[in-house]
Amino acid sequence: MTIEIQKPELEALIRDCMRSGAFANVEDALIRALKNLTHQAEVEAAAPHSDLTGAALVAAMQASPCKEIDLEPVFQF
Repeated sequence: MTIEIQKPELEALIRDCMRSGAFANVEDALIRALKNLTHQAEVEAAAPHSDLTGAALVAAMQASPCKEIDLEPVFQF
């Protein structure tokens, strides 16, 4: 199977994560992403969205394999 990445920003993200050691290779990135999607779907099915908290967001961000990416929340009221 051949998978072609069309978006340069996605390729750059994968390369950055590989350089940082978060992923060994592209296959590792895909496996982790797909397993995370499966796990996330199971979590969402078990808990309604109204039960999600800031603590859940922090836990999800801390579990990220690409911790070197600088994310800052933007709150709009």
